Amino acid sequence: MIERQAGPLALVLGSAAGGGFPQWNCGCRLCRLARLGDPRVQPATQASVAVTGDGESWLIIGASPDLRQQLSQSPRLWPRTDGRDTPISGVVLTGGDVDAIAGLLVLRERQPFTLFAPEPLLKVLAENDVFNVLDPAMVRRVEITPLQTVSCGTNLTLTLLPMPGKVPLYQEQAGATEPEAGPSYAALVQADGRNIVVATACAEISDAVLAQLQAADVLFFDGTLFTDDEMIVAGLGGKTATRMGHVPISGPHGALTRLAELPARRIFLHINNTNPILLRDSPERRQVEAAGFEVAFDGMEVRL
Repeated sequence: MIERQAGPLALVLGSAAGGGFPQWNCGCRLCRLARLGDPRVQPATQASVAVTGDGESWLIIGASPDLRQQLSQSPRLWPRTDGRDTPISGVVLTGGDVDAIAGLLVLRERQPFTLFAPEPLLKVLAENDVFNVLDPAMVRRVEITPLQTVSCGTNLTLTLLPMPGKVPLYQEQAGATEPEAGPSYAALVQADGRNIVVATACAEISDAVLAQLQAADVLFFDGTLFTDDEMIVAGLGGKTATRMGHVPISGPHGALTRLAELPARRIFLHINNTNPILLRDSPERRQVEAAGFEVAFDGMEVRL
């Protein structure tokens, strides 16, 4: 039986980027190590974080395609009574990529909860009839205006912070060589005066972004790729991190440098299967930890 302690808590349901780790069709060194059970790496599902303010009611940030598996692996989110029940009170959408919205389809069993999202992401759902499996009599869609704080459950408030981002891959023009700006957000959740920010996709850490992140006591931040050309060097893709809408961890404008002075507890999330920080004894992992950053993992609990 799981002890349900009161107070703010963040639970990492999934820590990997799209495709998970190991990715189903990837035979890179890190994915091979994960399949072989090497203790230096830990398999991970696609990024999603659950937050509670009272230990009973939970808000999920990011509807990962792996959400059903994640709920099955998280006893804190199991039904509490006989019959149909869930401690999940709401789901927050912060981006329109498949790995941020597809998990909604596994929540279709006529279970009441509130879906919080800004207008551009609600429009994505409205334009695709498959999301109508979420019975509107059960699932209330609430439009959130960025930078406006709303109550979203017991002892929790939510504010969406605009982030530099790009349109989802399925909305890109065919053959596009430059990223097209699109809606992307970080979720600022407050409980008992403590702030957690979940920013799984950020294309640039501008001064405006830094100013918004100053409020965080705990920051889960985009850790997709370690270097800007990581996918190209690995021979697994032709796009840079920046082209994909993700600021790299390293480099003069990367997260290690730009987030160095933030007072928050800083944790990298949404980590691609090629990223060497997944390997516990890699030089890159040591560099990240020496700079005061952490690497998220599935099941990680952070008490605020």
